[in-house]
Parts: sequence; C-alpha cells; structure tokens
Amino acid sequence: MSLKEQADQLLSAAVADGAVPGVVALATNAEGTYYEGGFGERIQGDGVEMTPDTVVWLASMTKAITGAAAMQLVEQGKLDLDEPASQVLPELAERQVLEGFDDAGQPVLRPAKGEITLRQLLTHTGGFVYDLWNSDFVRYFELTETPGILSCMNAALDIPLAFDPGSRWDYGIGIDWAGKMLEAASGQSLGAYFLDNLFAPLGMDSTAFRLTDEMRGRMAKVHARLGEREFELQMELEIPQEPEFEMGGGGLYSTIGDYAKFVRMILNKGAADGQQVLKSETVEMMSVNQMGDCRVSLLKSAVPASSNDAEFFPGLEKSWGLSFMIMEQDAPTGRPAGSLSWAGLANSFYWIDPKNGIGGVYATQIIPFADSKSLPLAESFESIVYQNL
Repeated sequence: MSLKEQADQLLSAAVADGAVPGVVALATNAEGTYYEGGFGERIQGDGVEMTPDTVVWLASMTKAITGAAAMQLVEQGKLDLDEPASQVLPELAERQVLEGFDDAGQPVLRPAKGEITLRQLLTHTGGFVYDLWNSDFVRYFELTETPGILSCMNAALDIPLAFDPGSRWDYGIGIDWAGKMLEAASGQSLGAYFLDNLFAPLGMDSTAFRLTDEMRGRMAKVHARLGEREFELQMELEIPQEPEFEMGGGGLYSTIGDYAKFVRMILNKGAADGQQVLKSETVEMMSVNQMGDCRVSLLKSAVPASSNDAEFFPGLEKSWGLSFMIMEQDAPTGRPAGSLSWAGLANSFYWIDPKNGIGGVYATQIIPFADSKSLPLAESFESIVYQNL
C-alpha cells in the first residue's frame, strides 16, 4: 500500500473506532506537503468534517515560533542569549525560589542564585514551571489565588521559580517571559511581530492569537476524554481574545498546513519563498542542544484533568534547543537522533527531521495531554511516514 492508503486507513480507523473524535495529519519535505488527511468531526456529533484546513489550538506548538522570533532579534543584536534577562525586563531581577511550605502552610521562599537569561527561558532551564506538572505550584496557586497561565493575565507570570536558573530542566512558562522580552525589544505586540516577521513571509494566513470570524468558522473544539470512547465537549475552553498578554508559550491558533510552512522554513535552514527568514547558521544553532548537561525528564502530572504523566520515548536521551526538544538517540518510529519536535496540550504534535529532510504535523483537540489514544496514534502515523521513505 502507498503512504496515502496506509495513513488514511490508520487515521480513519481510529475515528471509526471512537478513539478520537477527529484528527488531521500531514507529512512534508523541504519542497512541500506530500501527505495530508483529515478524518472525523471538528465537534463530536455536529456532522462537520475535520478537514485538513481545520483551525486548531496549537497550545505549546506556539513555543517553537516564539523561539524563532526571538532568534531573529538575537541576529539583529536587539536581544542577547546570555546577558541577564532583567536588562530587558527588570521584573525578572531578584526572583525568588519556592522551597516548600512552613508548618503554617505558607510558602517558603529564598533568593535565586544567579540571573535568568534568554537562553535559559528558551530551553526551560530558567527555573519557571507549570503547575500542571508540579504539585507544590498547584498548592501555591491556590494559596495565593494566582490565575492559571491560560487566563493570559499578567499575574499568571508573576510566580516564584522552582529551582535556581541553569541548574536543571523543567517545563514551564519561561517562553511566555521570552515573548515579553521580544515585545520589549521590538516595540511591537507579539502578534504584530509574528505577523510582520514570520506569518506574512511564510504565507501563514490562518495563524493568529486572535481568531477572525473566518478562522472561527473552521475551528475544532477541545474534547475532554471521559473513557475509552467517551468525550465531553469543552466549549468554554478558548484562549482569551482580549488578553493582558499574548501567550508566546501557548496562545496561537493555526492549521496543520500553516504549521507545515514553519516546519519547511526550518528544513530549508531559514529560507522561505526566496527570502531568508532566519540565517542558516541561526537555524543550525537552534537545532542543537543548548542546555549543557541538563536533560528532558518525565512530566509527572499534578492536574490529571489537564495532563497525564508525559514523556516522549521514555528511556531515550532528549535535550532542548531554541526552542525544540531534540532527540539525542534514534526513536523507535524511525525518527533519527538530531530530530526536533514538541507538542500542544490538546494532543497536537510536530516533528522536524533535518537528516532526512522531512517533517510531520498531527492534531487532535483532546485533553488531557499525552492522551492514551491520540499519542500512540501520532506515533503510528509517524512510523508509517518513515516506512515509506
């Protein structure tokens, strides 16, 4: 069977079995998309097909775009990877580390050792975490009535660190702070900067923080898994459309086709339609380990409704670039060491394989993250792509 036949069969069978309400996926090389498919429904039960042009919440697939934008400003000398980030954002100076809680249940804080840098923010080594995978921060948020990050309220960013900058890796809101640095250095809002410097040059006309009426008309909604084949529609789950800050860590909406344009720009070493969006040497730097001896580790769920325990290819060594996860060993799907990837909370995934010159984008709209059906389906799709190289 051809790639199209195999992939169509895999994805359509998952929908027919009730494993996912709807799914879209594609494979691309440096020249263009060579497989694209959409199956199921955008909203379970409404009869509207989940076509490849369906608008989905990218969630943390936004991070790679923010990383690329930040590196444009590094190229221009407007940002520096290793100077204290507080030189751009004074509020990042003298951060506190949450040590735990005292006998009265109050947070115990101490001054952080060392300054936070942009490189650390882009590699998740700056000390910031998400409460979803840290029970101490779930407790801290409740005690202090701190809003969650999806509120897009500035107060959601004003939290302590979980560890000293540069001492280890842990996944968190650092890239939202990087987005704030980008705004300060460019004088533009994040959305305006992205549009002028990435989306317009790449032809990404269905990607934005703020949904147009036309985008909303093609939008899939997030479904919460209740059982093997049972879902509950999360109609209210939408990124605020008049936010206090545009969330560089997870606020974008897009389509798999638009995201593939970004993937191809990375595969083409920063080139797109005859123009150089990033220098080739910048893309090479972004695509290798930028956090020394630190390594990516298991994300242990502290909020089961939002995420399961999450780790891609457990047991294999993984590092972080600017800003992608990097496989340091070959993956069982066929993806080789040196490949780049990450994901979004609603079980969307991408990978970029510079060695073979291919990439893939896959999206469902299901929570919790690391879904028991959607993640294995994404890996099976990836395996089929590699079997057909």
